[in-house]
Amino acid sequence: MAITDYMSSTAQQGSTMDPMCGGMELTRTQRFYGFGICFTLGFVISLLSSILLTFGAIAGFAVLYTTGNIISLVSTGFLVGFKTQFKKMFDATRLTASIIFLVTMVTTLVVAFTLENVLLTLLCCFIQFLALFWYSLSYIPFARDLAKKMCGGVLGA
Repeated sequence: MAITDYMSSTAQQGSTMDPMCGGMELTRTQRFYGFGICFTLGFVISLLSSILLTFGAIAGFAVLYTTGNIISLVSTGFLVGFKTQFKKMFDATRLTASIIFLVTMVTTLVVAFTLENVLLTLLCCFIQFLALFWYSLSYIPFARDLAKKMCGGVLGA
């Protein structure tokens, strides 16, 4: 099979995103399933981390919470392609949120394992959540502007 035949057959199946690992192509439906499964799994893992927090296992909480966020972030790779997502993470519009997200993931784990300070770990997790939320909003047209207006309205500014 020639490369042009392969490209036209994948285009007919609805696989218009860039190739994933190893040149493997997924159909649009497969990408949506991958996104949905990873996003849900990441959310559930992050939610389950709170159980460990109630038992005082701060390090376990931090690991599960951060793992859940990473899986949720990976889920968007199914939509745009992993290579494209990695490049877009460091675009000017997403650079600050990406750096804050990556730094707070590491900081959350360091604080949880070395300081074992519950409040500081929770603060790092909250900042991690906000950075991931802000990063995610950058993919939705005008979502950041709307979020700014909503926050300004709530804060009375």
